[in-house]
Order: sequence, then C-alpha cells, then structure tokens
Amino acid sequence: MLGWVVTFLVITLIAGILGFGGIAGTSIEIAKVIFFIAVVLFLISAVVGLARGRTRI
Repeated sequence: MLGWVVTFLVITLIAGILGFGGIAGTSIEIAKVIFFIAVVLFLISAVVGLARGRTRI
C-alpha cells in the first residue's frame, strides 16, 4: 500500500511541475487516503498482535 502512496506522490510532483493543478490535487488526495488506510491497518494489526500475545514453541 505504501508503494501506491509513493506512486501517487510522484505523479503529483510531476503534474505540479508541469502545471496540471487538477491532476496534482486529485492524486495527492488519493495518496493521503491510501496512506491513512495503511496506518489504520497497521495499528489494527499491532493491537491484535499484542492482544494475542506470544506463544512458546
């Protein structure tokens, strides 16, 4: 997921440099949404991992 964020940020930078403000604005919003989804999924997996605890083999 973070790979998609980087891709959209690169698209944003290129579009911004070339003067395509609408495309740059849209792609930065998509990058923000994907980033926050990735952060939420990380936090959920961290909490679940802590709740399950460690098991001995």
